[in-house]
Amino acid sequence: MKKILVLCTGNSCRSQILEGYLRYFLEEKSKEYLEKTPPQVLEQTFVYSAGIETHGVNPRAVAVMLEDEIDISVQVSTNVEEYKNDEFDFVITVCDDANRLCPVFPAKTARLHHPFVDPAKATGTEEEILSEFRKVRKMIKIFAEKFVNEL
Repeated sequence: MKKILVLCTGNSCRSQILEGYLRYFLEEKSKEYLEKTPPQVLEQTFVYSAGIETHGVNPRAVAVMLEDEIDISVQVSTNVEEYKNDEFDFVITVCDDANRLCPVFPAKTARLHHPFVDPAKATGTEEEILSEFRKVRKMIKIFAEKFVNEL
């Protein structure tokens, strides 16, 4: 069993979107793998996200993910303190604050840092803000697919 934690400042946008895409691509890879391999050989991977703070799941993040047919509305905004006693194979920080403030995890945990622009800070009309969310969603999707393919 593998465990992945995605960490951001507020666990409202970027980490939620990445959690959604990682789950999606891992499920797709599992389906593909099951066609060739007996189920008992397949290793499960669990994905979690958390924040240094919790700001709730951003409704615009939910909306742009639904445009890509992925429902993250059931995900929750969680504080990283809830995972302080858990062991993870990977901790992925998606913003510089989370990378700087990330708690120490055991040495076996691989830490990856891939900062994305915070779409929640976008300003302008609703369409301009959603456009920024879509731009960041696309970057996160590309990262997630590549990460899962290399896992």
